[in-house]
Amino acid sequence: MKLRQFKESIEAGNCHLAGSAFEGVDLAGSKFHDVNLSGASFEFVNMTGWTVRDVNFSGLRIDEVNLSGARINNANLSGASITNSRLDGMTIDGIAVSELLAAHRAKERKPAEGDES
Repeated sequence: MKLRQFKESIEAGNCHLAGSAFEGVDLAGSKFHDVNLSGASFEFVNMTGWTVRDVNFSGLRIDEVNLSGARINNANLSGASITNSRLDGMTIDGIAVSELLAAHRAKERKPAEGDES
């Protein structure tokens, strides 16, 4: 099925839409509940103001994303990796990440006691 220049709300339930493609589509204000988006790809998408609750993001890969002002609460971040990212102003449990990294780097540079390096 192809929808072009369609300007109505759609209510879909118990549907199999795997392999669908959406381009130039306005889904502002839409609600998704009990939806399988595994393997989905999002590029050039505006998700400003999204609320995500009780979602499984295991295996998620995020590249070139603006997460400024994002709040992550009660999350399982075990095995998560953040690289080549701007972290100024970011906190973990109220502690500035820049301070945590500075303390960690200082500890790495300081030779261990009894080390004759």
